[in-house]
Amino acid sequence: MAERPREIIKRNLFSDNQVLRQILGICSSLAVTNTMRNSLVMGIGLSFVTALSSLTLSAMRNIIPHRVRMLVQTLVIAAYVIFLDLLLKAYLPDISKQLGPYVGLIITNCIIMGRAEAYAQQNKPVASMLDGLFAGLGYTLVLMIISLIREVMGFGTLFGINVNVLNLQTWTIMIMPPAAFFIIGGLIWGLSARALRRAGKEKEA
Repeated sequence: MAERPREIIKRNLFSDNQVLRQILGICSSLAVTNTMRNSLVMGIGLSFVTALSSLTLSAMRNIIPHRVRMLVQTLVIAAYVIFLDLLLKAYLPDISKQLGPYVGLIITNCIIMGRAEAYAQQNKPVASMLDGLFAGLGYTLVLMIISLIREVMGFGTLFGINVNVLNLQTWTIMIMPPAAFFIIGGLIWGLSARALRRAGKEKEA
């Protein structure tokens, strides 16, 4: 039975989040989450690529020979990433420069290939597009939570606006990748503990 849109949204944003449950997209989560602006652009970019590549690959799934499907998937994903990179360089050059090679490395992000292989190959185009879109938005949600903590505590700013009105000491470690690693670990632990408690309550009931 095909998933309903509500089930796709809930699964990708919460119950099966690509970063916190599948442990995918960790490298970029460590690298670009020092500011909210970078995280937002990266998340929207990945959502754009994942949604459109899943839509395209699902529409082509019956005509792609099985033995070359991975090559075709990579080619389609690369085309959308190149288009995204050109858009950022044209309209957001400062952010494009800050993100550096990580935009191009979206091609290798396991979230995109994972949704193409696990979902788009077996489902219809619209459902696959929704799955890809909300898988990307689930990734974006995690990036925004991490960058909120890191930017406020590391720079005393929020989207570049000073919020450190009390002039509290900022933490240099928060703008370094290890901070993101520990925050992600804490989020994974919290989500897993919540899932175990819920499973225990359901078992008792």
